[in-house]
Amino acid sequence: MPSSSARRLAPEPPPPPRGLTLWVLRHLKRVIVTVIGATVLLMGVAMIVLPGPAFVVIPLGLGILALEFAWAERMLHRLKVESSRILGRQ
Repeated sequence: MPSSSARRLAPEPPPPPRGLTLWVLRHLKRVIVTVIGATVLLMGVAMIVLPGPAFVVIPLGLGILALEFAWAERMLHRLKVESSRILGRQ
C-alpha cells in the first residue's frame, strides 16, 4: 500500500471546465427533447390519416416540445383553449 506521501505526490487530473460542460449538457438536452418531441408530433400528424389516437399523440408531442420551445407552448395553449371551446367547457 503506498504511503500517504506518495499519494500526495501523484498529480490530480484537472477538473473539467464547468462552463463548457454545462453548455454541452444544456444543448444535448435540447437536442434530445427536440428529436423526441418532433418524432411524437410527426407520428400524431401521421395518425390523422392512419389509424391511431392522433388527438392524444399530437398534444403529447407539443407538450414535450413545450419543455424547450415557447412556440410549442403557445400552440399547446391554443389547442387547449380551442378544444375546451369545441367541447363546450370553459
